[in-house]
Amino acid sequence: MHILITGGAGFIGSNLCQFLLDKGHIITCIDNLSSGYLSNIKSFHDNFTFINADIITYNFNQLPSDIEQIYHLSCPASPKSYQSDPIQTAKTNFIGTMNLLEFIKFRNQNNKDNKDNKNIRILFTSTSEIYGDPLEHPQKESYWGHCNPIGIRSCYDEGKRIAETLMFDYQRIHNIDIRVVRIFNTYGPNMDIDDGRVVSNFICQALQNKDITIYGNGSQTRSCCYVSDTVQGLYTFMNQSKITSPCNIGNPYEITIKDLAYLIMKLIPESTSKIIYQSLPSDDPKIRQPDITKIKEIWIPKIDLEDGLRLSIKYFEQII
Repeated sequence: MHILITGGAGFIGSNLCQFLLDKGHIITCIDNLSSGYLSNIKSFHDNFTFINADIITYNFNQLPSDIEQIYHLSCPASPKSYQSDPIQTAKTNFIGTMNLLEFIKFRNQNNKDNKDNKNIRILFTSTSEIYGDPLEHPQKESYWGHCNPIGIRSCYDEGKRIAETLMFDYQRIHNIDIRVVRIFNTYGPNMDIDDGRVVSNFICQALQNKDITIYGNGSQTRSCCYVSDTVQGLYTFMNQSKITSPCNIGNPYEITIKDLAYLIMKLIPESTSKIIYQSLPSDDPKIRQPDITKIKEIWIPKIDLEDGLRLSIKYFEQII
């Protein structure tokens, strides 16, 4: 199958490229390298094409006619990255997503005259951030969220929310075959050293004997999913037909930020790092835990937190 991956040079995207290449698929990757890296995809050669482009301006009609699936991952996902250019972040989610859906609409219409080509299915990677600082715990897909629409995180949160709206409006009006997943905290190989998210921050600080920085008092919680589990979840959800409504993908094991820091220090016993505390950033969610009841009949995460952290530590040891 010929598959398009937007954001394929990023953290999750590059892991997804590898996973699908290993299954024998042909991959076209589009990425503007705003938060992705060529180093993440440098080992891909056979059945892999990289296009350095921005989905806000790219003409998707240039793509080959045999594409059957699109995994839409374009958009910086760490607060540090998406807040660095919030307007671009919002445009990526709105205009970029609309461009993809318009391309699919056009291509599907043309496919009516060519029975050899199949209609395109698109999977959009939304985020647990659409739940904001939740008042429901754990978060079910039916929860509409508790978001600040004008805060420093809003470009991402609201951008993903409007992209979900577009996906379902194009499904209703143009019969586009869609899948929407809400990804919870994911970690593992190909994360950037300066990513800014909690797992990579703590591991890199510990490996470099720097102070481990906790924002707030550390009582806030996260539920962290190893990247191979997330990628398997994306693939499984894309290739099923029972569920088309939004679906959480994440590991429901919940841990406080403080306990996560101590666990990482335990796994890097040679580190001389100390824990320090700084003020909590604006709109930082206090709790985060996915309810995966909807998807658990077809997918559950397999890598527990401690094993995933060990694998991540090995990765960061090689690149620091």
